[in-house]
Amino acid sequence: MILVVGLGNPGPRYALTRHNAGFLVVDALALRGGRVASFRPQFEGLYAETELGGTRIGLLKPETFMNESGRAVSGATRFYKLEPGEVLVVHDEGDFELGRLELKVGGGLSGHNGLRSIAQHLKTQDFLRLRIGVGRPERGDPRPLADYVLSNFESHDDADSLIAHAADAVEQLDADGLEQAQRAVNRR
Repeated sequence: MILVVGLGNPGPRYALTRHNAGFLVVDALALRGGRVASFRPQFEGLYAETELGGTRIGLLKPETFMNESGRAVSGATRFYKLEPGEVLVVHDEGDFELGRLELKVGGGLSGHNGLRSIAQHLKTQDFLRLRIGVGRPERGDPRPLADYVLSNFESHDDADSLIAHAADAVEQLDADGLEQAQRAVNRR
């Protein structure tokens, strides 16, 4: 089993924001695999299961707000007895240009409160990550990065395509393994 954790903030106010890219990818994965996976409250979040390519996939959207995401992830990993390498955290990345994707294991936390919380609760930073580039404010945009990522995607951002490519990356990771998926995904 693989646990795919989409990071975001709960509630309609944040639903289509750049910071909720992880939630949007998990929602997209719930619609794949031949059946619609339905979410239910569990592990301090919304949880569903589906199957992709013969692998059982847990889908988790923590409902604790970003800075406490680790509580939900910890609950799910303990329940299913998962190792950190069986957890894929999907999250926005303001340091990447819009649309860039990167699969990796471990690394720094880049000031991301969701990643920091997960690392604290799992007692390691060595979990899988899919970083989704959401970009930064354009020249002349006075918003700080925190306000920018909490704003909705613009129509010219083509968020649907971005989310679909990220969901494809998760499927590729499941089908081909980390190294081959990294070669395909990280070069885009």
